[in-house]
Amino acid sequence: MLINEKRYRVLGNNPCFAGHFPGNPIVPGVVILDYAQKQLLNIMNGYRVSNLSQAKFTSSIGPDEDFLITLTQTSKDKIKVLCTNNSGIVMTGYFVIECLNNINL
Repeated sequence: MLINEKRYRVLGNNPCFAGHFPGNPIVPGVVILDYAQKQLLNIMNGYRVSNLSQAKFTSSIGPDEDFLITLTQTSKDKIKVLCTNNSGIVMTGYFVIECLNNINL
């Protein structure tokens, strides 16, 4: 079940491009995953991401390039993350989520 889609763009002057990679800048995978996690937690209050599984990056995103993150709930505790841009699929993976009420913090 589709739960959310959101479009993003990382501006070319973002510091993440300084070391990733000089002369051929791309958005680091961790930045994409951070956007996806924040997007998920903004709509699923009371949950946390406990794990990332089966993450696969098949393409890259450059500075000032639009990309879309789509979140789909595939089971009670699994959210599929799909990141695409104009060239196609950039990344797929799954977040495993836990209800904070069920966790001993």
